[in-house]
Amino acid sequence: MSTFLENQNWRYATKKFDATKKIRPEDFNTLKEAIRLSSSSYGLQPYKILIIESPELRAKIQPAAWGQTQIVDASHLIVFANRTTIDEAEVDAYFDNISNTREIPLEALAGYQGFMKGKINELSADAQNIWNSKQTYLALGNLLNAAAELKIDVTPMEGFSPAAVNEILGLDALGLNASLIATVGYRSEEDDTQHYAKVRKSNEELFITL
Repeated sequence: MSTFLENQNWRYATKKFDATKKIRPEDFNTLKEAIRLSSSSYGLQPYKILIIESPELRAKIQPAAWGQTQIVDASHLIVFANRTTIDEAEVDAYFDNISNTREIPLEALAGYQGFMKGKINELSADAQNIWNSKQTYLALGNLLNAAAELKIDVTPMEGFSPAAVNEILGLDALGLNASLIATVGYRSEEDDTQHYAKVRKSNEELFITL
């Protein structure tokens, strides 16, 4: 745990990446697996993870992200795109996966399957979109923590136009919405913010024990 906390103190939202440094494939696969293993409500993972390798696409996304240089300079660009809604077919596919993975008959899962569909169907389309978007933050948390263990920098971004990114990547047609962006790579020696002391609330300000 002491190493975990040290790594949390080491990481920061990198403002300038070293464009010459690329993440090793085996390390990036570890980051992908950390995202894949993330928790989510019901375990549904109602999102897609887009890894944008195309320099042309990254150049198009940069203006939609307030011109931030991390978009084009980082080793990797990841877009977390939540499903705008969840239909019963997606829930059914999830339970098929449970049945196959755990070797449990679908009939034994029918009660929970019906319960889950009922709770999701209670949500309006807007509420489903918001709920699904929240799940991407859990996946981002796993990425941040795994990257810090590997001394890989990540800058999480909400500073972009989702509508513009959706249009660039054709997400609307897929029933997806860009909720988060993460640029991943290695900090530049010229990024002065890496030397700033981390600013957080004190325990007394942050925690309430009842």
